[in-house]
Amino acid sequence: MTPRLSLATWRSAAGRPGVTLPAVDPADLRTGIVHLGLGAFHRAHQAVLTEDAATATGDARWGILGVTQRSARVAEQLAPQDGLYGVLTKGATETSLRVVGTMRGVAFPGTDTDRVLATVAAPTTHVVTLTVTEKGYRRAPGGGPDLTDPDLAADLAALTSGADAPARSPIGLLVRGLARRQRADAGPLTVVCCDNLSDNGAVLAALVDAVLAATPSSDALRTWVAQSVRFPSTMVDRIVPATAPAHRAEAAALLGLVDEGLVVGEPFSQWVIEDAFAGPRPAWESAGALLTADVAPYERAKLRILNASHSTLAYLGALRGYATIAQAVADPDLEAAVRALVNDDVLPTLAAPEGMDLERYRDDVLDRFANPNTGHTTVQVAMDGSQKLPQRLLGTVRDRLAAGAVPVAAAGTIAGWIGYVRAAALGELVVDGRAVPLDDPMASVLAEAARGPQDGLAERMLGVAPVFGNLAGSAELVGAVRSALTEQVRA
Repeated sequence: MTPRLSLATWRSAAGRPGVTLPAVDPADLRTGIVHLGLGAFHRAHQAVLTEDAATATGDARWGILGVTQRSARVAEQLAPQDGLYGVLTKGATETSLRVVGTMRGVAFPGTDTDRVLATVAAPTTHVVTLTVTEKGYRRAPGGGPDLTDPDLAADLAALTSGADAPARSPIGLLVRGLARRQRADAGPLTVVCCDNLSDNGAVLAALVDAVLAATPSSDALRTWVAQSVRFPSTMVDRIVPATAPAHRAEAAALLGLVDEGLVVGEPFSQWVIEDAFAGPRPAWESAGALLTADVAPYERAKLRILNASHSTLAYLGALRGYATIAQAVADPDLEAAVRALVNDDVLPTLAAPEGMDLERYRDDVLDRFANPNTGHTTVQVAMDGSQKLPQRLLGTVRDRLAAGAVPVAAAGTIAGWIGYVRAAALGELVVDGRAVPLDDPMASVLAEAARGPQDGLAERMLGVAPVFGNLAGSAELVGAVRSALTEQVRA
Protein backbone atom coordinates (compact mmCIF):
# COMPACT_ATOMS: atom_id res chain seq x y z
CA MET A 1 0.00 0.00 0.00
CA THR A 2 1.41 3.42 -0.99
CA PRO A 3 2.07 5.57 2.10
CA ARG A 4 0.44 8.99 2.45
CA LEU A 5 2.28 12.29 2.30
CA SER A 6 3.04 13.59 5.81
CA LEU A 7 5.83 14.96 8.00
CA ALA A 8 6.95 11.39 8.54
CA THR A 9 7.16 10.50 4.85
CA TRP A 10 7.88 13.59 2.73
CA ARG A 11 11.66 13.13 2.71
CA SER A 12 11.25 9.77 1.00
CA ALA A 13 10.54 11.70 -2.23
CA ALA A 14 13.98 13.34 -2.23
CA GLY A 15 15.73 12.92 -5.56
CA ARG A 16 12.69 11.79 -7.50
CA PRO A 17 12.65 13.33 -11.03
CA GLY A 18 10.30 16.28 -11.43
CA VAL A 19 9.73 16.67 -7.68
CA THR A 20 10.74 19.64 -5.50
CA LEU A 21 10.58 19.37 -1.71
CA PRO A 22 10.46 22.18 0.88
CA ALA A 23 13.85 23.83 1.37
CA VAL A 24 12.83 24.86 4.90
CA ASP A 25 11.79 22.01 7.18
CA PRO A 26 8.02 22.47 7.69
CA ALA A 27 8.40 21.38 11.32
CA ASP A 28 10.55 24.45 11.97
CA LEU A 29 7.91 26.95 10.83
CA ARG A 30 5.90 28.95 13.35
CA THR A 31 2.39 30.19 12.62
CA GLY A 32 2.23 33.88 11.74
CA ILE A 33 -0.60 33.95 9.18
CA VAL A 34 -4.25 32.92 9.36
CA HIS A 35 -5.86 32.27 6.00
CA LEU A 36 -9.64 32.22 5.57
CA GLY A 37 -10.93 30.21 2.60
CA LEU A 38 -8.65 27.20 2.26
CA GLY A 39 -9.44 26.36 -1.34
CA ALA A 40 -7.21 25.29 -4.18
CA PHE A 41 -6.31 28.82 -5.25
CA HIS A 42 -4.70 29.82 -1.97
CA ARG A 43 -2.76 26.57 -1.78
CA ALA A 44 -1.42 27.06 -5.31
CA HIS A 45 -0.74 30.79 -4.98
CA GLN A 46 -0.23 32.72 -1.72
CA ALA A 47 0.91 29.67 0.25
CA VAL A 48 3.51 28.89 -2.41
CA LEU A 49 4.89 32.43 -2.48
CA THR A 50 4.93 32.51 1.31
CA GLU A 51 7.04 29.36 1.35
CA ASP A 52 9.32 30.82 -1.34
CA ALA A 53 9.79 33.92 0.83
CA ALA A 54 10.78 31.76 3.80
CA THR A 55 13.23 29.88 1.58
CA ALA A 56 14.78 33.10 0.29
CA THR A 57 15.13 34.76 3.70
CA GLY A 58 15.28 31.92 6.20
CA ASP A 59 12.49 33.65 8.16
CA ALA A 60 10.52 30.85 9.85
CA ARG A 61 7.75 33.04 11.34
CA TRP A 62 5.26 32.66 8.50
CA GLY A 63 3.62 29.29 8.75
CA ILE A 64 -0.10 29.39 7.94
CA LEU A 65 -3.21 28.23 9.79
CA GLY A 66 -5.58 27.46 6.93
CA VAL A 67 -9.30 27.80 7.65
CA THR A 68 -11.90 26.16 5.43
CA GLN A 69 -15.08 28.01 4.56
CA ARG A 70 -18.24 25.99 3.95
CA SER A 71 -17.20 22.43 4.77
CA ALA A 72 -14.54 20.43 6.57
CA ARG A 73 -13.47 18.55 3.43
CA VAL A 74 -10.14 20.28 2.80
CA ALA A 75 -9.25 20.17 6.49
CA GLU A 76 -10.02 16.47 6.51
CA GLN A 77 -7.75 16.00 3.50
CA LEU A 78 -4.84 17.95 4.92
CA ALA A 79 -4.92 17.11 8.63
CA PRO A 80 -3.70 13.49 8.18
CA GLN A 81 -0.91 14.90 5.99
CA ASP A 82 0.25 17.37 8.68
CA GLY A 83 -0.74 20.19 6.33
CA LEU A 84 1.58 19.04 3.53
CA TYR A 85 0.29 18.90 -0.04
CA GLY A 86 1.56 18.97 -3.58
CA VAL A 87 1.15 21.52 -6.37
CA LEU A 88 1.14 19.82 -9.77
CA THR A 89 2.24 22.42 -12.31
CA LYS A 90 0.98 21.64 -15.81
CA GLY A 91 2.52 23.53 -18.69
CA ALA A 92 1.69 22.91 -22.33
CA THR A 93 4.50 20.34 -22.60
CA GLU A 94 6.03 19.96 -19.11
CA THR A 95 4.80 18.77 -15.73
CA SER A 96 6.40 19.15 -12.32
CA LEU A 97 5.40 18.65 -8.69
CA ARG A 98 6.41 20.53 -5.58
CA VAL A 99 5.52 19.70 -2.01
CA VAL A 100 4.44 22.75 0.00
CA GLY A 101 5.03 22.73 3.74
CA THR A 102 3.97 26.21 4.84
CA MET A 103 0.48 25.08 5.97
CA ARG A 104 1.16 24.44 9.63
CA GLY A 105 -2.40 23.81 10.68
CA VAL A 106 -5.89 23.40 9.26
CA ALA A 107 -9.22 24.25 10.86
CA PHE A 108 -12.94 24.07 10.13
CA PRO A 109 -15.04 26.80 11.80
CA GLY A 110 -17.84 24.34 12.47
CA THR A 111 -15.66 22.66 15.09
CA ASP A 112 -12.56 24.84 15.47
CA THR A 113 -13.84 28.41 15.76
CA ASP A 114 -12.19 29.01 19.12
CA ARG A 115 -8.84 27.80 17.77
CA VAL A 116 -9.13 30.21 14.83
CA LEU A 117 -10.08 33.15 17.04
CA ALA A 118 -7.24 32.39 19.43
CA THR A 119 -4.75 32.27 16.58
CA VAL A 120 -5.96 35.56 15.11
CA ALA A 121 -5.52 37.03 18.60
CA ALA A 122 -2.03 35.60 19.14
CA PRO A 123 0.74 38.22 19.27
CA THR A 124 2.81 36.04 16.91
CA THR A 125 0.13 36.38 14.21
CA HIS A 126 0.61 39.47 12.07
CA VAL A 127 -1.36 38.77 8.88
CA VAL A 128 -4.82 37.43 7.97
CA THR A 129 -5.40 36.62 4.30
CA LEU A 130 -8.67 35.75 2.55
CA THR A 131 -9.79 33.89 -0.58
CA VAL A 132 -13.49 33.32 0.01
CA THR A 133 -14.78 34.13 -3.55
CA GLU A 134 -16.88 37.15 -4.45
CA LYS A 135 -20.07 35.76 -2.90
CA GLY A 136 -18.33 34.85 0.37
CA TYR A 137 -18.35 38.48 1.49
CA ARG A 138 -22.15 38.43 1.94
CA ARG A 139 -22.68 41.84 0.38
CA ALA A 140 -26.07 43.42 -0.18
CA PRO A 141 -26.97 44.79 -3.65
CA GLY A 142 -25.71 48.24 -2.66
CA GLY A 143 -22.28 46.85 -1.78
CA GLY A 144 -22.54 46.98 2.00
CA PRO A 145 -22.87 43.92 4.24
CA ASP A 146 -26.08 41.93 3.93
CA LEU A 147 -27.17 42.15 7.54
CA THR A 148 -30.18 39.94 6.75
CA ASP A 149 -27.89 37.07 5.79
CA PRO A 150 -28.62 34.46 8.49
CA ASP A 151 -25.01 33.30 8.79
CA LEU A 152 -23.60 36.80 9.14
CA ALA A 153 -26.41 37.72 11.53
CA ALA A 154 -25.60 34.70 13.70
CA ASP A 155 -21.94 35.71 13.87
CA LEU A 156 -22.80 39.26 14.84
CA ALA A 157 -25.13 37.98 17.53
CA ALA A 158 -22.24 35.89 18.87
CA LEU A 159 -19.98 38.95 18.74
CA THR A 160 -22.47 40.96 20.76
CA SER A 161 -23.22 38.27 23.33
CA GLY A 162 -19.75 36.78 23.57
CA ALA A 163 -21.24 33.36 22.93
CA ASP A 164 -18.86 30.55 22.03
CA ALA A 165 -20.74 29.60 18.85
CA PRO A 166 -19.25 28.17 15.64
CA ALA A 167 -18.57 30.90 13.08
CA ARG A 168 -20.81 30.73 10.02
CA SER A 169 -19.49 33.44 7.67
CA PRO A 170 -16.01 34.65 6.69
CA ILE A 171 -16.72 38.28 7.60
CA GLY A 172 -18.30 37.23 10.88
CA LEU A 173 -15.30 35.05 11.70
CA LEU A 174 -12.90 37.87 10.83
CA VAL A 175 -14.72 40.45 12.94
CA ARG A 176 -14.92 38.08 15.89
CA GLY A 177 -11.19 37.43 15.52
CA LEU A 178 -10.49 41.16 15.51
CA ALA A 179 -12.56 41.54 18.68
CA ARG A 180 -10.58 38.76 20.37
CA ARG A 181 -7.31 40.40 19.31
CA GLN A 182 -8.37 43.78 20.65
CA ARG A 183 -9.27 42.24 24.02
CA ALA A 184 -5.91 40.43 24.10
CA ASP A 185 -4.05 43.67 23.31
CA ALA A 186 -2.02 41.67 20.79
CA GLY A 187 -1.01 44.57 18.60
CA PRO A 188 -1.78 45.71 15.07
CA LEU A 189 -2.82 43.37 12.26
CA THR A 190 -2.86 43.39 8.47
CA VAL A 191 -5.83 41.83 6.64
CA VAL A 192 -5.09 40.99 3.00
CA CYS A 193 -8.01 40.28 0.66
CA CYS A 194 -6.92 38.16 -2.33
CA ASP A 195 -10.28 37.85 -4.10
CA ASN A 196 -11.23 39.30 -7.48
CA LEU A 197 -12.94 42.43 -6.18
CA SER A 198 -12.10 45.88 -7.47
CA ASP A 199 -10.13 47.78 -4.81
CA ASN A 200 -10.52 44.71 -2.65
CA GLY A 201 -8.72 46.05 0.40
CA ALA A 202 -10.91 49.14 0.63
CA VAL A 203 -14.01 47.02 -0.03
CA LEU A 204 -13.15 44.69 2.84
CA ALA A 205 -12.29 47.56 5.17
CA ALA A 206 -15.64 49.20 4.42
CA LEU A 207 -17.51 45.94 5.02
CA VAL A 208 -15.84 45.41 8.38
CA ASP A 209 -16.52 49.00 9.40
CA ALA A 210 -20.18 48.79 8.33
CA VAL A 211 -20.64 45.53 10.21
CA LEU A 212 -19.21 47.07 13.37
CA ALA A 213 -21.29 50.22 12.93
CA ALA A 214 -24.41 48.03 12.89
CA THR A 215 -23.35 45.95 15.90
CA PRO A 216 -24.36 47.20 19.37
CA SER A 217 -21.57 48.10 21.81
CA SER A 218 -18.84 47.88 19.15
CA ASP A 219 -17.66 51.50 19.19
CA ALA A 220 -14.38 50.71 20.93
CA LEU A 221 -13.66 47.82 18.59
CA ARG A 222 -14.51 49.95 15.58
CA THR A 223 -12.09 52.64 16.75
CA TRP A 224 -9.35 50.07 17.38
CA VAL A 225 -9.79 48.57 13.89
CA ALA A 226 -9.52 52.01 12.30
CA GLN A 227 -6.32 52.70 14.21
CA SER A 228 -4.62 49.29 14.27
CA VAL A 229 -5.74 47.21 11.27
CA ARG A 230 -4.66 47.76 7.68
CA PHE A 231 -6.40 46.37 4.59
CA PRO A 232 -3.99 46.55 1.62
CA SER A 233 -5.38 45.86 -1.83
CA THR A 234 -3.97 43.07 -3.96
CA MET A 235 -4.15 41.55 -7.42
CA VAL A 236 -3.68 37.79 -7.79
CA ASP A 237 -3.36 35.69 -10.91
CA ARG A 238 -2.87 31.99 -11.48
CA ILE A 239 -5.15 29.54 -13.24
CA VAL A 240 -5.95 26.76 -10.78
CA PRO A 241 -8.29 24.15 -12.28
CA ALA A 242 -10.18 21.54 -10.32
CA THR A 243 -8.09 18.55 -9.27
CA ALA A 244 -9.17 15.43 -11.16
CA PRO A 245 -8.46 11.74 -10.41
CA ALA A 246 -5.99 11.70 -13.31
CA HIS A 247 -4.04 14.50 -11.62
CA ARG A 248 -3.88 12.54 -8.36
CA ALA A 249 -2.62 9.46 -10.18
CA GLU A 250 0.02 11.49 -12.01
CA ALA A 251 1.17 13.12 -8.77
CA ALA A 252 1.33 9.79 -6.95
CA ALA A 253 3.55 8.39 -9.70
CA LEU A 254 5.90 11.36 -9.42
CA LEU A 255 5.93 11.56 -5.63
CA GLY A 256 5.69 7.91 -4.65
CA LEU A 257 3.16 8.98 -2.00
CA VAL A 258 -0.61 9.44 -1.85
CA ASP A 259 -1.64 13.12 -1.67
CA GLU A 260 -5.32 13.80 -0.93
CA GLY A 261 -4.67 17.55 -0.75
CA LEU A 262 -3.18 17.92 -4.24
CA VAL A 263 -3.88 21.10 -6.24
CA VAL A 264 -3.09 21.86 -9.88
CA GLY A 265 -1.82 25.09 -11.41
CA GLU A 266 -0.42 26.60 -14.57
CA PRO A 267 3.24 27.75 -14.63
CA PHE A 268 2.28 31.45 -14.53
CA SER A 269 1.80 33.17 -11.17
CA GLN A 270 1.48 36.87 -10.29
CA TRP A 271 0.83 38.77 -7.07
CA VAL A 272 0.70 42.56 -6.79
CA ILE A 273 0.33 43.88 -3.23
CA GLU A 274 -0.23 47.38 -1.91
CA ASP A 275 2.67 48.15 0.41
CA ALA A 276 0.50 49.23 3.35
CA PHE A 277 1.04 46.90 6.30
CA ALA A 278 0.37 47.43 9.98
CA GLY A 279 3.33 45.37 11.14
CA PRO A 280 5.70 42.56 10.10
CA ARG A 281 5.03 40.55 6.94
CA PRO A 282 6.72 37.87 4.86
CA ALA A 283 9.29 39.13 2.34
CA TRP A 284 6.93 38.27 -0.50
CA GLU A 285 8.89 40.47 -2.90
CA SER A 286 11.79 38.01 -2.58
CA ALA A 287 9.43 35.35 -3.96
CA GLY A 288 8.45 37.40 -7.02
CA ALA A 289 5.53 39.44 -5.71
CA LEU A 290 5.37 43.11 -6.65
CA LEU A 291 4.95 45.56 -3.76
CA THR A 292 3.56 48.87 -4.99
CA ALA A 293 1.93 52.04 -3.74
CA ASP A 294 -1.00 51.58 -6.15
CA VAL A 295 -2.46 48.21 -7.12
CA ALA A 296 -5.42 49.67 -9.00
CA PRO A 297 -3.93 49.84 -12.52
CA TYR A 298 -2.71 46.22 -12.33
CA GLU A 299 -5.98 45.03 -10.86
CA ARG A 300 -8.06 46.84 -13.45
CA ALA A 301 -5.98 45.42 -16.31
CA LYS A 302 -6.28 41.90 -14.96
CA LEU A 303 -10.01 42.07 -14.26
CA ARG A 304 -10.87 43.67 -17.59
CA ILE A 305 -8.52 41.67 -19.82
CA LEU A 306 -7.99 38.27 -18.21
CA ASN A 307 -11.12 37.79 -16.13
CA ALA A 308 -13.53 39.28 -18.67
CA SER A 309 -11.97 37.15 -21.42
CA HIS A 310 -12.23 34.09 -19.18
CA SER A 311 -15.93 34.72 -18.61
CA THR A 312 -16.53 35.38 -22.30
CA LEU A 313 -14.98 32.05 -23.26
CA ALA A 314 -16.86 30.30 -20.46
CA TYR A 315 -20.34 31.46 -21.49
CA LEU A 316 -19.92 31.29 -25.25
CA GLY A 317 -17.91 28.09 -24.99
CA ALA A 318 -20.44 26.32 -22.78
CA LEU A 319 -23.23 27.33 -25.17
CA ARG A 320 -21.28 25.57 -27.92
CA GLY A 321 -20.79 22.49 -25.73
CA TYR A 322 -17.11 22.98 -24.96
CA ALA A 323 -16.05 21.47 -21.65
CA THR A 324 -12.81 23.41 -21.18
CA ILE A 325 -11.52 26.92 -21.69
CA ALA A 326 -8.74 25.50 -23.88
CA GLN A 327 -11.33 24.00 -26.21
CA ALA A 328 -13.27 27.25 -26.30
CA VAL A 329 -10.29 29.46 -27.15
CA ALA A 330 -9.33 27.04 -29.95
CA ASP A 331 -12.61 27.96 -31.68
CA PRO A 332 -11.70 30.77 -34.12
CA ASP A 333 -15.05 32.49 -33.62
CA LEU A 334 -14.63 32.61 -29.85
CA GLU A 335 -11.01 33.73 -29.98
CA ALA A 336 -12.11 36.51 -32.33
CA ALA A 337 -14.86 37.50 -29.88
CA VAL A 338 -12.31 37.80 -27.07
CA ARG A 339 -9.89 39.81 -29.19
CA ALA A 340 -12.71 42.15 -30.20
CA LEU A 341 -13.71 42.59 -26.56
CA VAL A 342 -10.18 43.48 -25.49
CA ASN A 343 -9.20 45.54 -28.53
CA ASP A 344 -12.43 47.45 -29.10
CA ASP A 345 -13.79 47.92 -25.59
CA VAL A 346 -11.25 47.10 -22.87
CA LEU A 347 -7.98 48.66 -24.04
CA PRO A 348 -9.52 52.11 -24.63
CA THR A 349 -10.49 52.18 -20.93
CA LEU A 350 -7.08 51.28 -19.50
CA ALA A 351 -3.85 53.10 -18.70
CA ALA A 352 -0.94 50.65 -18.79
CA PRO A 353 0.66 50.09 -15.38
CA GLU A 354 4.39 50.65 -15.15
CA GLY A 355 6.28 47.87 -16.92
CA MET A 356 3.14 46.28 -18.42
CA ASP A 357 2.50 45.99 -22.18
CA LEU A 358 -1.27 45.51 -22.39
CA GLU A 359 -1.33 44.08 -25.92
CA ARG A 360 1.34 41.55 -24.99
CA TYR A 361 -0.60 40.76 -21.82
CA ARG A 362 -3.69 40.08 -23.97
CA ASP A 363 -1.70 37.65 -26.13
CA ASP A 364 -0.13 35.98 -23.11
CA VAL A 365 -3.57 35.51 -21.59
CA LEU A 366 -4.85 33.78 -24.72
CA ASP A 367 -1.75 31.55 -24.79
CA ARG A 368 -2.35 30.61 -21.16
CA PHE A 369 -5.99 29.83 -21.84
CA ALA A 370 -4.90 27.55 -24.71
CA ASN A 371 -2.82 25.35 -22.38
CA PRO A 372 -4.76 22.03 -22.60
CA ASN A 373 -3.22 20.68 -19.42
CA THR A 374 -4.89 23.08 -17.02
CA GLY A 375 -8.31 21.64 -17.79
CA HIS A 376 -10.07 24.76 -16.52
CA THR A 377 -13.73 24.06 -17.26
CA THR A 378 -16.19 26.45 -18.81
CA VAL A 379 -18.81 25.59 -16.18
CA GLN A 380 -16.36 26.27 -13.34
CA VAL A 381 -15.57 29.74 -14.70
CA ALA A 382 -19.20 30.45 -15.60
CA MET A 383 -20.67 29.96 -12.12
CA ASP A 384 -21.68 32.96 -9.99
CA GLY A 385 -21.97 35.25 -12.99
CA SER A 386 -24.16 37.74 -11.13
CA GLN A 387 -21.21 38.36 -8.79
CA LYS A 388 -18.48 38.25 -11.43
CA LEU A 389 -19.88 40.34 -14.29
CA PRO A 390 -20.02 43.62 -12.31
CA GLN A 391 -16.37 43.16 -11.35
CA ARG A 392 -15.04 41.88 -14.65
CA LEU A 393 -17.07 43.53 -17.41
CA LEU A 394 -19.57 46.19 -16.41
CA GLY A 395 -16.96 48.80 -15.49
CA THR A 396 -15.72 48.57 -19.07
CA VAL A 397 -19.29 48.92 -20.34
CA ARG A 398 -19.90 52.04 -18.27
CA ASP A 399 -16.61 53.61 -19.30
CA ARG A 400 -17.34 53.05 -22.99
CA LEU A 401 -20.85 54.44 -22.71
CA ALA A 402 -19.52 57.47 -20.85
CA ALA A 403 -17.06 58.02 -23.70
CA GLY A 404 -19.95 58.03 -26.18
CA ALA A 405 -19.11 54.59 -27.64
CA VAL A 406 -21.42 51.61 -27.95
CA PRO A 407 -19.61 48.59 -26.41
CA VAL A 408 -20.69 46.09 -29.04
CA ALA A 409 -18.15 43.40 -28.14
CA ALA A 410 -18.88 43.69 -24.42
CA ALA A 411 -22.59 43.44 -25.25
CA GLY A 412 -21.73 40.12 -26.90
CA THR A 413 -20.31 38.86 -23.63
CA ILE A 414 -23.43 40.01 -21.76
CA ALA A 415 -25.54 38.20 -24.35
CA GLY A 416 -23.41 35.10 -23.82
CA TRP A 417 -24.13 35.23 -20.11
CA ILE A 418 -27.84 35.76 -20.71
CA GLY A 419 -27.92 32.84 -23.13
CA TYR A 420 -26.08 30.67 -20.61
CA VAL A 421 -28.48 31.61 -17.81
CA ARG A 422 -31.53 31.02 -19.99
CA ALA A 423 -30.33 27.65 -21.25
CA ALA A 424 -29.46 26.50 -17.73
CA ALA A 425 -32.77 27.77 -16.32
CA LEU A 426 -34.72 25.92 -19.00
CA GLY A 427 -32.72 22.72 -18.50
CA GLU A 428 -31.33 23.01 -22.03
CA LEU A 429 -27.65 23.61 -21.26
CA VAL A 430 -25.62 20.49 -22.04
CA VAL A 431 -21.83 20.56 -21.78
CA ASP A 432 -19.73 17.54 -22.55
CA GLY A 433 -22.86 15.39 -22.53
CA ARG A 434 -24.00 16.56 -19.09
CA ALA A 435 -26.92 18.81 -18.21
CA VAL A 436 -25.69 21.88 -16.35
CA PRO A 437 -27.88 23.61 -13.75
CA LEU A 438 -27.73 27.33 -12.99
CA ASP A 439 -25.15 27.82 -10.20
CA ASP A 440 -25.49 31.38 -8.94
CA PRO A 441 -26.41 33.09 -5.65
CA MET A 442 -29.22 34.86 -7.56
CA ALA A 443 -30.34 31.75 -9.45
CA SER A 444 -34.05 32.08 -8.66
CA VAL A 445 -34.23 35.76 -9.68
CA LEU A 446 -32.22 35.19 -12.83
CA ALA A 447 -34.20 32.12 -13.82
CA GLU A 448 -37.49 33.98 -13.47
CA ALA A 449 -36.27 36.76 -15.76
CA ALA A 450 -34.72 34.34 -18.25
CA ARG A 451 -37.65 31.93 -18.64
CA GLY A 452 -39.96 34.37 -20.34
CA PRO A 453 -40.30 34.75 -24.10
CA GLN A 454 -37.25 35.46 -26.23
CA ASP A 455 -38.80 38.79 -27.18
CA GLY A 456 -37.91 41.18 -24.37
CA LEU A 457 -35.19 38.89 -22.93
CA ALA A 458 -32.48 41.56 -23.13
CA GLU A 459 -34.68 44.11 -21.36
CA ARG A 460 -35.71 41.69 -18.61
CA MET A 461 -32.17 40.53 -17.86
CA LEU A 462 -30.60 43.98 -18.01
CA GLY A 463 -33.39 45.05 -15.68
CA VAL A 464 -32.01 42.86 -12.88
CA ALA A 465 -30.71 45.86 -10.94
CA PRO A 466 -28.48 44.02 -8.43
CA VAL A 467 -26.36 42.95 -11.41
CA PHE A 468 -26.66 45.78 -13.92
CA GLY A 469 -27.63 48.79 -11.83
CA ASN A 470 -28.94 51.52 -14.13
CA LEU A 471 -27.51 50.08 -17.36
CA ALA A 472 -31.00 49.09 -18.51
CA GLY A 473 -31.53 52.78 -19.09
CA SER A 474 -29.00 52.82 -21.94
CA ALA A 475 -30.93 52.30 -25.15
CA GLU A 476 -27.64 51.80 -26.99
CA LEU A 477 -26.56 48.97 -24.71
CA VAL A 478 -29.99 47.32 -24.73
CA GLY A 479 -30.02 47.42 -28.51
CA ALA A 480 -26.52 45.95 -28.76
CA VAL A 481 -27.37 43.12 -26.37
CA ARG A 482 -30.62 42.44 -28.21
CA SER A 483 -28.74 42.21 -31.51
CA ALA A 484 -26.12 39.92 -30.00
CA LEU A 485 -28.83 37.63 -28.62
CA THR A 486 -30.43 37.46 -32.07
CA GLU A 487 -27.11 36.46 -33.61
CA GLN A 488 -26.62 33.91 -30.85
CA VAL A 489 -29.95 32.25 -31.63
CA ARG A 490 -29.13 32.14 -35.34
CA ALA A 491 -25.76 30.52 -34.63
